[in-house]
Amino acid sequence: MKVTEVVLRHMKMRMKAPFTTSFGTFQDKEFLLLEAKDENGRSGWGESVAFHSPWYNEETLKTNWHMLEDFIIPNLLNKEMEHPDEVSETLSYIRKNNMAKSAFEGAVWDLYAKQKGIPLAKALGGTANEIEVGISIGIQDRVEDLLNLIGEYVKDGYKRIKVKIKPGWDVEVMREVRKHFPDIALMADANSAYTLKDIDLLKQLDEFDLMMIEQPLASDDIIDHAVLQKELKTPVCLDESIHSYEDARKAIELGSCKIINIKIGRVGGLTESKKIHDLCQERGIPVWCGGMLESGIGRAHNIALTTLSNFIMPGDTAASSRYWEKDLIDPEVTVEDGMIKVPERFGIGYEPNYETIREFTVFEKRFALGKQNEQAALVGGNSVTPVK
Repeated sequence: MKVTEVVLRHMKMRMKAPFTTSFGTFQDKEFLLLEAKDENGRSGWGESVAFHSPWYNEETLKTNWHMLEDFIIPNLLNKEMEHPDEVSETLSYIRKNNMAKSAFEGAVWDLYAKQKGIPLAKALGGTANEIEVGISIGIQDRVEDLLNLIGEYVKDGYKRIKVKIKPGWDVEVMREVRKHFPDIALMADANSAYTLKDIDLLKQLDEFDLMMIEQPLASDDIIDHAVLQKELKTPVCLDESIHSYEDARKAIELGSCKIINIKIGRVGGLTESKKIHDLCQERGIPVWCGGMLESGIGRAHNIALTTLSNFIMPGDTAASSRYWEKDLIDPEVTVEDGMIKVPERFGIGYEPNYETIREFTVFEKRFALGKQNEQAALVGGNSVTPVK
């Protein structure tokens, strides 16, 4: 298998509503879409989940573009590969930049599955025909707004409700939620908003019978989380702290968490995600798949990964219509009674819609050996004169 051409696109999509976490609010989602073509003209698709600002981690859309254009694509273009695992092996000399690596690797996994004539889920070793999904709700202006949203999603059948928290929007908010919804599967996501000085406050969350509290402390920490977990009845779930198999191994050995959230982009791709999944399964640590407000391309990769056997908790892979008026794939991802049916078509299982992709493309560049690389700015779907 060879990738003989790559199209890298800077996308901009308007979300249905602003999304607020402890680190900020935004409504326009900018991201990179990567299309990798093989010698037979097949296309595999990957998505970078890096935001335009370094608030989730150190990566951004622009740093990802730089890494892909100057290092990753030149290293892998026209390289003979037997299996997608070779992508991470080839790029192992590049430190971190996991979201950039994942974008290319995801496209190669899609290509590999299409060449084999199997769904991506099967190529990964997944067995589930459908997956349970939850919903992630950002910080709202009023508690009443939050309760109304939760009511809507419970009615839609979502299997788990995740509520973002931050100092000043935490214990009393969760108390109101639990009062109104005593039986729902409920969790809190802090996005690193607290420190060990807040132990007494965080211990108050134990009374609400939460599935977990996700990433309460610093994004680069596994030591203080071990201290915190000993003080809490509520399971700690690590997100931003886990970037690799080795991070997961150390966190488990230290007792830093009882659950791990696997995000494909954060850990560097599907290959590393599978390794972390297998480790957690061996150690009795359940995992679930977190979301990064992906378009349908990234959402399709999440669905495939979640078919692995140790994904025993509902993930964040909600329906396309939860976020977008129009998604990039046909058909869009739909949820019925809190379940997503795993597509049976080859590769990611959804067809990228080129017309919609073009509509939301801000800028694109093509890479192919032996050809002059072309780049073009796209405005409202209309190509500006290419720069060569």
